[in-house]
Amino acid sequence: LGNFSGRTRSAVSVREGQGVVLMCSPPLHSPEIIYSWVFNEFPSFVAEDSRRFISQETGNLYISKVQTSDVGSYICLVKNTVTNARVLSPPTPLTLRNDGVMGEYEPKIEVHFPYTVTAARGTTVKMECFALGNPVPTISWRKVNGHNPSKARLRKSQAVLEIPNVQLEDAGMYECKAENSRGRNVFRGQLQVYTYPHWVEKLNDTQLDSGDQLRWECKATGKPRPTYRWLKNGVPLWSQSRTEMVNGVLMIHNVNLSDAGMYQCLAENKYGTIYASAELKILASAPTFPQNQMRKTIIVTKGQEVVIECKPQASPKPTITWKKGDKALRESKRITILPHGSLQILNASKSDEGRYLCQGVNVFGSAEIIAVVSVKEPTRIELTPKKIELTVGESIVLSCKALHDSTLDVTFYWTLNGQPIDFEREGGHFESIKAQASSADLMIRNILLMHAGRYGCRVQTAADTVSDETELLVRGPPGPPGVVIVEEITDTTATLSWSPGADNHSPISLYNLQARSPFSLGWQTVKTVPDLISGDMESAMAVELNPWVEYEFRVVATNKIGTGDPSAPSRVIRTNEAVPKTPPANVSGRSGRRHELVIAWEPVSEEFQSGEGFGYIVAFRPNGTRGWKEKMVTSSDASKFIYRDESVPPLTPFEVKVGVYNNKGDGPFSPIVVICSAEGEPTAAPIDVKATSLSVSEILVAWKHIKESLGRPQGFEVGYWKDMEQEEAAEKVKTEGNESSILLTGLEGNTLYHLTVRAYNAAGYGPPSPAVHVATKKSPPSQAPGNIMWIQDGSHVSLGWEPVRPLANESDVMGYKVLFRQEGQSNSQVIETQKTSAVVLLPDVGVYIIEVCAVSEGGDGTSSPQIRVPSFSGGKVTSAQSTLHVLSTSSSSVTLLLALMVPSTSW
Repeated sequence: LGNFSGRTRSAVSVREGQGVVLMCSPPLHSPEIIYSWVFNEFPSFVAEDSRRFISQETGNLYISKVQTSDVGSYICLVKNTVTNARVLSPPTPLTLRNDGVMGEYEPKIEVHFPYTVTAARGTTVKMECFALGNPVPTISWRKVNGHNPSKARLRKSQAVLEIPNVQLEDAGMYECKAENSRGRNVFRGQLQVYTYPHWVEKLNDTQLDSGDQLRWECKATGKPRPTYRWLKNGVPLWSQSRTEMVNGVLMIHNVNLSDAGMYQCLAENKYGTIYASAELKILASAPTFPQNQMRKTIIVTKGQEVVIECKPQASPKPTITWKKGDKALRESKRITILPHGSLQILNASKSDEGRYLCQGVNVFGSAEIIAVVSVKEPTRIELTPKKIELTVGESIVLSCKALHDSTLDVTFYWTLNGQPIDFEREGGHFESIKAQASSADLMIRNILLMHAGRYGCRVQTAADTVSDETELLVRGPPGPPGVVIVEEITDTTATLSWSPGADNHSPISLYNLQARSPFSLGWQTVKTVPDLISGDMESAMAVELNPWVEYEFRVVATNKIGTGDPSAPSRVIRTNEAVPKTPPANVSGRSGRRHELVIAWEPVSEEFQSGEGFGYIVAFRPNGTRGWKEKMVTSSDASKFIYRDESVPPLTPFEVKVGVYNNKGDGPFSPIVVICSAEGEPTAAPIDVKATSLSVSEILVAWKHIKESLGRPQGFEVGYWKDMEQEEAAEKVKTEGNESSILLTGLEGNTLYHLTVRAYNAAGYGPPSPAVHVATKKSPPSQAPGNIMWIQDGSHVSLGWEPVRPLANESDVMGYKVLFRQEGQSNSQVIETQKTSAVVLLPDVGVYIIEVCAVSEGGDGTSSPQIRVPSFSGGKVTSAQSTLHVLSTSSSSVTLLLALMVPSTSW
């Protein structure tokens, strides 16, 4: 993109209302550029509308009618479409003259498309048309002698007609019309659409024998219609004595090696050229045969057809001759040389045995092959037994014997329904047994229904293949019956029909009807009418079904072999509703609060509710009275009813019965039972409540309870809380039955607790006892016994240690424990002492682990570091010298201070 000339542009002066054209005069550029205009200063661009138009063909700015607002400086801006580079022209001033306003005048088309517009098919065509005039002209478009393409679009206030993806049918004469109140102006131009050449038929590489004829044809479409030229190896090809070229067809007669090469067909019109290439190879070679055909032996049986192939590779095509032995072969009705050179012998006999020679000859040489033909007796086969009927589970042996030429080997193959039997994948049902060289057996064990079919034995020799088949019929239990259809439904019956399944060669004797519901354990046999469904029946009625229950049905067939697989299930149906017939079971009383009568029962399963709207009728009356009081319980899942009456004393006997109902009506009541009203919650608080601190975290609580005639307790609840807490924050633990004590664990040490006890039963809680107070023990000493010294004398170990001094918030030391165990064991033996010394007898040979800890009210204190002491003599006393050991535990480390050899009396 070059630069504009720097020369100053002259001002353009026009009257108001006059049209004006401002010239852009773009610089040199490649390729296309885009035009726009700047008004006064960048980036204030001129907006295009019905009055102002920027042509992308000329670059000029057209103002159809100048207004005072148009006065100013105009700069043409061009942009390169590839590099996006921009350059600006020098400004062109536009001014108004002072000699009056321009009057109205008719349109004058100032910019328009060419008289002939050419466009390639598939491209977008843009045609411009803009006029000067006062008033501002209106632009319209039409296609002469036709309609505007439906895809055409008008741009820039109709100054541009745009046709995307232009096609041949879009070509024609187009008219642009500019119109205002003073007149109109018209411009017409021709749109011509062309197409590049396009291949319809191309060339293919070709291989010909010397002397053959070549015919190549290439076809292309295009507008204008393309013409054709031919090149050979890049050089133009001309018509000669053997070469013809007409309308894209190239013919070369009697080709030879000089014609080989790369050929090109050119299809071209004024808009483009396309190429199609292909290679021509000319073959010229002496006859040759594949190595595996040079000498072969053909074995056939009498009466068969023999074809000896003779197809040498050669160019040109060779002449074929045949000999038998040393004599030329004569053709006959049985013996024919086929067009491609092979020899055919029909109905072969012993006389056809011998040595055959085929020779191929052309101008470049010759070649031959030899075939030896041997004619044998045909093979015959015998497969027994011919037709078999068996029952599932039985076994059989099929025998296959072959009568064949003694010089030939035979191979046996077994098939089932035409497919080879895979002996490894058949689960051990089949076994092939080779009895003799000329016979084979097939053992079929534990036959299944799927093993029925046509069994074939195929015998193969080098000369022929023969086969025979036998039919095996397998009797078995019936197949599944056909689709089960539910034809009629009542509340307790369903009429069903089905189609019989395969009887598997044993007549069906009876059918069995089965049903499944959400409440059954799988499929269950149902009662039917008739009781026994004979094998010739195809319908029956299932009876004694439960009302309002979803059922599926299926049918199972039986014959004398056994019972077959069931049919597919029927669609799910629901029996009709009915009055319920099953009352609740196990009606009884339950514990409740004072003045309550609690009546409980086992809910009736949905299976027996017989319809929607199921509920219970609870009837009760005091024992010895006449009238029943009835209450409705509408929930089908309900299992109890509570009747409360402040006037009912505890343990008042009632007669109770519970009935059922649904939307169809009321069902039966359960048998009458006698139950009592609730006895109420306990009324007395436990007495003699005592709390004893056992350790730093344990308190034993004990109490007594006064026996009551009413409100008998089921257990007791102990509440406990710290001295600084409120009773509402108490933690609670429960006992069950008649227990009168409980051990509280997990408590904080050296802490005062308050405790209460109260009885409870199903009716509620009784009053609590007065609170008692007890403090847990102080924590055991945290200091471990220190400076442990020990001396070993045989199996006796004498120990000594410094006393433990507890801290102020720790329990006093009451004594010490010495724990010892054999290494590898978990259970320790314990020696308790109130002194700071002890003697330990090590009972067995081995290494012992010994620890010492203080004992206090708060429990056992921290243990000393472990001491490992070996015992070599068990419980026996020896005269070995003793060793004094001292163990210091200062600074939490274990250090052996001294090991002295001293007599045992020194201790």
